[in-house]
Amino acid sequence: MADKKFSNLLPRLATGLLGAFAIILGIVLSEWFYFAIFFIIVLFSLLEFYKLSGIDGLVPQKTFGIVSGLIIFSLSFFIARGTLPSKYFFLFFPLVCIMFIIKLYKRLERKPFTNIAFTVLGIFYTAVPFALLNMAVFEAHRYNYEIILGCLLILWATDTGAYFAGTFFGKRKLFERISPKKSWEGFVGGAILAMVFAYGSSVYFTSLAPWQWLCIGWIIIVGGTYGDLVESLLKRSISIKDSGDSLPGHGGFLDRFDGLFISAPFIVAFLEIV
Repeated sequence: MADKKFSNLLPRLATGLLGAFAIILGIVLSEWFYFAIFFIIVLFSLLEFYKLSGIDGLVPQKTFGIVSGLIIFSLSFFIARGTLPSKYFFLFFPLVCIMFIIKLYKRLERKPFTNIAFTVLGIFYTAVPFALLNMAVFEAHRYNYEIILGCLLILWATDTGAYFAGTFFGKRKLFERISPKKSWEGFVGGAILAMVFAYGSSVYFTSLAPWQWLCIGWIIIVGGTYGDLVESLLKRSISIKDSGDSLPGHGGFLDRFDGLFISAPFIVAFLEIV
């Protein structure tokens, strides 16, 4: 039984450690490595989302959606960096309108508006959260890796704590209808380790006050859990286990970064408003 539980532990650990090392190194080295890393994450997340939509019989505008999502992420980066003025954000609205025009030239398509809706959904679900994170990464147009690195460490701590606590102690189902394997014990284990890392971030990363780090910790704990459940709902609706197989032991990019899709907008809103 124990062997079955930990059958994918080795590839999970190897992929997680190598991926975390590459991401941390890139984020710390420079803003351009940060941009390249998250550009790739957005690209593969969009690819996976539109692939899953196709499995369910939909025909989203895959190429246009991917290009639009990457443009939005890039615009956000260069605007936050101060390279472009904020007025260029208005390019987003013509992009959305072009989707409708393209569909006029698609013949024999049974549900064009449903396909348009899923094209837009892919952008909002995967690209927009990372585009918003650019607002947190730059302070007065100056690159600061502390916030994004701290958020990632807390997110990974949440996932790690939940995985081991749920594996060893999981009995009470957290949301059985959507994700039968998730447990309250896993949630508590993830929350405890996440708050340890949130406190550690407040000690080593002084860009934010300690209370802000602790609040971000709770945002990631709650938002990350809901992000995981939302992605499970997506996979359950089309009867698949993983969003992809590009990350051994973790599934796909949607599986690995689903916690940020929901928590990132709350983190940025908290930092910008409070």
